[in-house]
Amino acid sequence: MTAEHTETAFDAEVIIIGYGPSGVVAANTLASYDHNVIAFERDVDIYPRARAVTVNDWTMRIFQELGLDEEVLKVVDPQRALRWVTYDGTELMRVSFTPSTLGTVEGTRFYNVYQPALEPVLRAGGDRFADQIDVRYGWEVTAVTQDDEGATVTAQSVSTGKVGTFRAKYVLGCDGGSSVVRRQLNLRLLGDTHDVLWIVIDCRVKRWWPDRDYLTFWSDDRRPVVDIPLPLGNHRWEIPLRAGETEADFDTQEKIWPLLSDLGVTEDDVDIHQHAFYRHHERMAERWRQDRVFLVGDAAHLMPPWAGAGMQSGMRDAYDIGWKLSRVHDGTAPESILDTYEAERRPNVDFYTQLAVGLGKIITQEITPDDLGETPPPPGAPQPDPPLIAPPVLTAGWLRGRPSEDTVIGRMIPQPKVETTDGRMLRLDDALGRGCVLLGDGIDPADLLTASERRDWDSLGARYVTVRQRNEATVTAEEIVDLHGVLREWMTGFGVRAVALRPDRFVAAADTSGLAVPAWPSTAPTAPA
Repeated sequence: MTAEHTETAFDAEVIIIGYGPSGVVAANTLASYDHNVIAFERDVDIYPRARAVTVNDWTMRIFQELGLDEEVLKVVDPQRALRWVTYDGTELMRVSFTPSTLGTVEGTRFYNVYQPALEPVLRAGGDRFADQIDVRYGWEVTAVTQDDEGATVTAQSVSTGKVGTFRAKYVLGCDGGSSVVRRQLNLRLLGDTHDVLWIVIDCRVKRWWPDRDYLTFWSDDRRPVVDIPLPLGNHRWEIPLRAGETEADFDTQEKIWPLLSDLGVTEDDVDIHQHAFYRHHERMAERWRQDRVFLVGDAAHLMPPWAGAGMQSGMRDAYDIGWKLSRVHDGTAPESILDTYEAERRPNVDFYTQLAVGLGKIITQEITPDDLGETPPPPGAPQPDPPLIAPPVLTAGWLRGRPSEDTVIGRMIPQPKVETTDGRMLRLDDALGRGCVLLGDGIDPADLLTASERRDWDSLGARYVTVRQRNEATVTAEEIVDLHGVLREWMTGFGVRAVALRPDRFVAAADTSGLAVPAWPSTAPTAPA
C-alpha cells in the first residue's frame, strides 16, 4: 500500500470503475445491501454492438436475487440447443438442454441475449437505488492510490476537463480488458492473444429460414462460422479472416455480403446492421486483488467466446465480491472473507476458459468431440450433464469440508417451487429470503447445532428452516413444503439431513462434515512475494 494520506472521510463505501455489465451488477448487489456507491463510466452511451450473446440459469438466478429477472426475461429468448455441423451437413456434436434445476422459467438452461438491449435493463435496476448509486457518466479515471484506511480515485470529466478526487473504503476495477485499474496496480495480464482476426456481422432479420433458432457452429478448418440467433429480430455471424485478408477487405457492406452469401444468406433474409473486428484472448491477471482494490470481469480475465461465459463470468465475479463486501460492511464477517473472492472465482473462470478453448478447436476442426476426453458413465448409471450445462460447483473458498464429486459441499442447491406455511407458492430463493439459511430435511437444523455453533450462525443473521413433504403438516412458521420432493431427493442423494446455505445458495456446510460456521480465512499479504 501507499501511505500518502489517511483521510477517514469517504465519498462512498465502494467506488466502481466501469459501468458495463460487471460494474452494473456490482452496483446493484452493493446497493441492495445498502452500500453507498460511486460508479465512473467513460462512455456516456451504452456500447451499441452485440458482444456477449448468452446468459444461463446460474446468471439468471443472480438476476432473480437482485430483482431483475422478470425484466431481463422481456429482452432474451430461450436457447433451443447448440450444434456443431460441417458445410456438407454432417452434425459433429449437439448439446441439447435438459431442464434446469436452478429455478428458471420453464426450466430453461440458456438464453440468447442482445447485449445492447440487456444493458439498459441492468442499468434501470441500478436506477432503483438513487440514494445509494451515484453514476458519473463521461468521467475517465486517471489514477488509483491506496493507504491503510481506504483508496483515492482521481477522475476527469471528458467533456469539461474538470478533475476530482474521491475516497472509498474499496475499489472495484470493472473497466474491461484494457483496464486502467489493472495498469495502476502494475498487475500483469498473463496468457495469449490468438492471431486470427474475426469479423462480427450483426444483422436485422427480415424473414425466417430453416432452423434459424439453432445456435450453430459451422466447423471448417479454413472458414469456420458461428451462426447466432439473437432476440428482438437480430442475428449474428462471426467469421474468421483467412491468411492475407485484412479489415480493409471488408470495410463496406458490399464487401461483406459475399461472406454471408457463401452461407446461403441473402438480402431477402437480413439487412446488415453493423460489423466489427476482434481477436480472441486467453488471458488472466496474475492477481485479482491488491489490498483494497479488486479486479472484476474482463479486467481480471479474458476468454474465447465459445463457452458463452465471458460476460457472465464478470457478472458472477461482481455478485460474489458484492455480497462479501456487504458482510464486511455490516460487521457479520471479517475483512479476510474478501480473500475468498479470487480463491472461488479464479478456478471457475479457468474452467470455462479451458472449456471454451476445447469447443473452439472443434469449430476449427483441430480436434473431434471425442478428443474433449469426457469419460462415459458405467452402464446403467445416470448420464451426467455435459460440463457446459452442469450446475456450478465451488472447488475452494468459504466452505466447511473439502469439495469432491461425492459431497454436497460447494454445490449450488436446486431451486424448486415450494409452498410456504401461509399458502404461497414461491421459488425456493424467494421463500428463503436473503442471507445464510440452514435447511433440514424433516428436522429443525438448529437442533443439530451446539450452543456455540448456534450463536455463530445467529451472529450471521441465519434462518433455520425445516423442509416438509406435501403429505406432512407444518408445525412452525419457519418451514416450507417441498411440493415435488426435489430437495429431499437432492439431499438424500448426498446422504445429508441438513445443509447450511451461503447467500449465493452454494452449500457452505452439511451435517455429515459439521454444521459449524466455516472458518474465516486468515488474511494473507497480497503484494508479490
